[in-house]
Amino acid sequence: MTTKKNTTNSAAETKEIAKNLAKDILSQKLGSKAVVLALKGNLGAGKTTFIQGFAKGLDIKGKILSPTFSIMKRYKFKGRNFYHIDCYRLKNAKDLEILGFKEMILNPKNIIAIEWSERVKKILPHQAIYLTLAHLKGDRRKLTINQ
Repeated sequence: MTTKKNTTNSAAETKEIAKNLAKDILSQKLGSKAVVLALKGNLGAGKTTFIQGFAKGLDIKGKILSPTFSIMKRYKFKGRNFYHIDCYRLKNAKDLEILGFKEMILNPKNIIAIEWSERVKKILPHQAIYLTLAHLKGDRRKLTINQ
């Protein structure tokens, strides 16, 4: 597992790192299952900001907002699907299973980003990319990516 640590000084820098990760993932050959990003961080740590930059790297148009109340949003791009899931309101992994998560991760054309992933860690695939975001002072963020 490779670990990358970055400190960003603005939302724009956080989005740029995410955008580059998305482009890197798209440049790779499709695997046998979906790519899953598991994001962890306190409120205001930058999870949604990261996902906004990631979606831009996938060339998804439109505004990306956290699906806190709807739980999940799907965006189509280049014959693929990007799922943005917010587990803040979920109690456990069973709540995510009800949404069809197990079927979602079987499709290699899917890319899934999960905010508050620690709430559903029991159901996450072992090959997930784990991202931890921490709020430092001001607009600074510490971002750790484990691939």
